[in-house]
Amino acid sequence: MNNRHVISERDQLVQLCARLGAPTPAAAATMADQLLKRCDQLAAQRGISRTEAMAYLLELVTKGSQGEAPAGFEGVRQPPARETR
Repeated sequence: MNNRHVISERDQLVQLCARLGAPTPAAAATMADQLLKRCDQLAAQRGISRTEAMAYLLELVTKGSQGEAPAGFEGVRQPPARETR
């Protein structure tokens, strides 16, 4: 088996974050580290596999990068700004 082309989960996430618009390589690495940490937290909290947790997070990240709000993340509408005179 040839392992020269094996890329770690973290490295894959760094590349994904960079493609999705992270402003710098350092930012992409930070985002990847946060995704990995949150993945483990979700898996433990919800009693789901890491694969399920990561799939959920990747859906959020990709939709967010496209300006879409996944179900449940629509947010609260801000009241209209008051006119100043």
